[in-house]
Amino acid sequence: MPAETQLELPIGDRLVRGDCLENLRLLPDGAAQLAFADPPFNIGYDYDTYDDKRSANDYLDWSRRWIAEMQRVLSADGTFWLAIGDEYAAELKVMATRELGFACRSWVVWYYTFGVNCKNKFSRSHAHLFHFVRDPEAFTFNADQIRVPSARELVYGDKRANPKGRLPDDTWILRPQDLAEGFGPEENTWYFPRVCGTFKERSGWHGCQMPEQLLGRIIRSCSNPGDLVVDPFAGSGTTLAVAKKLGRRFFGCELSEQYAERIGERLASIREGDRLDGAEEPLKSAPPTAQGRRLKR
Repeated sequence: MPAETQLELPIGDRLVRGDCLENLRLLPDGAAQLAFADPPFNIGYDYDTYDDKRSANDYLDWSRRWIAEMQRVLSADGTFWLAIGDEYAAELKVMATRELGFACRSWVVWYYTFGVNCKNKFSRSHAHLFHFVRDPEAFTFNADQIRVPSARELVYGDKRANPKGRLPDDTWILRPQDLAEGFGPEENTWYFPRVCGTFKERSGWHGCQMPEQLLGRIIRSCSNPGDLVVDPFAGSGTTLAVAKKLGRRFFGCELSEQYAERIGERLASIREGDRLDGAEEPLKSAPPTAQGRRLKR
């Protein structure tokens, strides 16, 4: 890889422009403690340099190769998070676990408003987040970093409630606007709104920008300060930006020259310790009714 294709950043962090399958080879085996990947979903999205209309076999073969690289670059106790849509969620989960040896700790549903409006099916307002580890007996999970108040504390005022709160768990949920009390941050269907055009957090140059608060939960829980976080599809640079703010090292790959330049600008504008963008309590960012009026209870 010619040196001019590499964007060197402060404190040893790196963003490398080009194909992830080539550039991940720059990392030695076991170098990273955490990897997060939000790959193209193969649904025909109009990227500037990537063809998102591959045949199913071609897409799955390509996915197998880059996921295998995730396993190679992760430490023995490393963690891999995969964001994926409905179309290939089942295939990639089976591939990662049964073929490539990852263990799936959690299958998280990311619920968001401003989803895809559909005519002849339920409107889509979610993505899948798979939480994989290399070793199911040895991995990083900082429970105290992501605890939330329990119902025993908030609803019942029970003095027996654990003052540290509780860990997230599974749930089914309606839209938070329709059932304001029915959706809590302690559940594993996480509600983080998509980064839409009117949001201050919006970069304006990438159509699939991840919220910083969502990456913050993942990076806080599954890595420690100083750890290396890898993102093979840097996109808008959110993983790298959050890693930098939270004191982690990072290595990112980005195929698009335009995106890579913008990511570099974004990273240069932040410092370690900066506050994450977006609402820490995301339900407060969504109106409780379609008309934006609060329901009377």
